[in-house]
Amino acid sequence: MAIRWFDEAAELLTRKVARGTSRRGFLGGLGTLLAGAGAATLLPVLRSSAFAQPGSSALVENGDPSSCDYWRYCAIDGFLCSCCGGTVNSCPPGTVRSDITWIGTCRNPSDGKDYVISYNDCCGKSNCGRCVCQRDEGDRPLYRPQSSNDLNWCSGSQADMPYHCSLSVVIGVKE
Repeated sequence: MAIRWFDEAAELLTRKVARGTSRRGFLGGLGTLLAGAGAATLLPVLRSSAFAQPGSSALVENGDPSSCDYWRYCAIDGFLCSCCGGTVNSCPPGTVRSDITWIGTCRNPSDGKDYVISYNDCCGKSNCGRCVCQRDEGDRPLYRPQSSNDLNWCSGSQADMPYHCSLSVVIGVKE
């Protein structure tokens, strides 16, 4: 007797769901879910904890950090912070480092190794205006934002602040 009640309830629920849904609606919802999951890979990545600690590696460097030909700048696009009161690793006073970045891989001629470089924008002041450098090695289209240097990364920081200059921080060795 109890089994018959369960069967009738299951049949009633199944018929109600069948009347309210269709295969086309199910496939449309599944397609929306898959497109949304694919679009999640286009979001910028927060890399604030991914920076190499100063002195954590014996990185040998030669060259002028205020020159566009410096090895770390292979994928940079912007004003060099080393010409604007900062260094290759730190923002000038009065600016803050953006939380989101683009990345590139550059070969260090001193040791012949490829290093992963995180390019951060320093935000909070107007354009520095000195040592503009645009090198597009490995630059990708805007639909691959993590590898594109054509975005204003300050717009994704703590507050929507103006762009000042760009850093190039070594975050690892390419293996």
